[in-house]
Amino acid sequence: MGGSTVSRTRLSNFIGGAYTGAKDGRTLEVVDPSTGEVYGESPLSGAEDVDAAFRAAAEAFPGWRDATPKDRSLALLRIADAVEARADELVAVESRDTGKPLRLTLEEEIPPMVDNLRFFAGAGRILEGKATAEYMADHTSSIRREPIGVCAQVTPWNYPMMMAVWKFGPALAAGNTVVLKPSDTTPASTLLLAEIAAEFLPPGVFNVVCGDRDTGRALVEHPTPQMVSITGSVRAGMEVAASAARDLKRVHLELGGKAPVIVFDDADIAAAAEGIAGAGYFNAGQDCTAATRVLVADRLADDFTAALAEAAKATVTGPPSQEGADFGPVNSAGQLARVQGFLDRAPDHAEVLAGGERVGDRGYFFAPTVVGGLRQDDELVQDEVFGPVITVQRFTAEEQALEWANGVKYGLSASVWTKDHGRAMRMTRALDFGAVWVNTHIPFVSEMPHGGFKHSGYGKDLSMYGVEDYTRVKHVMHYIGA
Repeated sequence: MGGSTVSRTRLSNFIGGAYTGAKDGRTLEVVDPSTGEVYGESPLSGAEDVDAAFRAAAEAFPGWRDATPKDRSLALLRIADAVEARADELVAVESRDTGKPLRLTLEEEIPPMVDNLRFFAGAGRILEGKATAEYMADHTSSIRREPIGVCAQVTPWNYPMMMAVWKFGPALAAGNTVVLKPSDTTPASTLLLAEIAAEFLPPGVFNVVCGDRDTGRALVEHPTPQMVSITGSVRAGMEVAASAARDLKRVHLELGGKAPVIVFDDADIAAAAEGIAGAGYFNAGQDCTAATRVLVADRLADDFTAALAEAAKATVTGPPSQEGADFGPVNSAGQLARVQGFLDRAPDHAEVLAGGERVGDRGYFFAPTVVGGLRQDDELVQDEVFGPVITVQRFTAEEQALEWANGVKYGLSASVWTKDHGRAMRMTRALDFGAVWVNTHIPFVSEMPHGGFKHSGYGKDLSMYGVEDYTRVKHVMHYIGA
């Protein structure tokens, strides 16, 4: 991928169907988080590189826009097949950048990515509008659903290759072209995806530019893209929205989360503890939808909290090749310090029931953690930790659970654990979150949308809604009178 040195992997941008370095030769170090050691370098792209990528995307757009939905679909299906065939290679690259367990990444990420691409391939062929009809005498109206144009996209470091698929898949299916910037800490798998896709796409349809926050700002501020889509932090989303507003670009934001997990007193304790631990610690808790904030009925609280703490202690963190590892390290030294900082600042009434500390002295591993005794206004309850930390609060009534669940700035996801159907229906209606699960937490399917409310952003990933977000609607009216 872009050549190598004796000691380090050297990555390059992917522009116009070919690898190319940054114009001024600047680079960023890429670190393996399971060891803490630098293994490679990627381009630190500047305005000139961003401009080159957008020129390539703009030149490719008319041809890709005018391709038939069938042809675009066929290209995405072929990309899906190639991703499936090269799964081991993609997983090896992804695990080196993220420290994720090899087996879990192969089993839990590749199949959904392939399915997502195949779904988008079909969805692009069935875009909908109102029926063509005479809504005014002697005039026939119809709807055209068209691609927006060139799209700028920014992906995060927690699921680099999967989030890349969630971005470029619907955009390409709808007929847009893309310039995508991966996180500076995890660029490699996105570049490999672009290389794989290039076999089936015209040059310039899918471009990848590496770099830091300044590179991202140059992407957003560039005059060419008509839409900016980002998955990232609330801070980054606000900056993107403010910058895009100056040029009236469309914005698609999938930001942070602080998912409430409401466990009622009729829930199955063992099943709930196991399911919540799995959904809270998967990917080291680095997931906007992670089950991070448990609200448990007072009558059940002692038994449930004990079961959750035992589930945490049975959860294993380790490097990619370790058999039986449930999750790997957090992303970086900075992220490790952030997670530890939340624990260091915990109030006196908080009780660490499991974990709470770094694991080992090599890499950025943090123990699966449970913190009890917390109150609604505590930092650990209100702010996104983005690490393997689950908090527990006790509630006494359904109304209190609902108030606390909704009492954060985020609105991405939530779950309810109960055998009472009526209660589940009341809670799912009243919870102010874009996705709500009942007696489970975190599964996604390609056919259903993912996206939040409030500070978790707006716009949908996955589903037909996600594809339609990358389209614009045009009304065409014909006079048919004599």
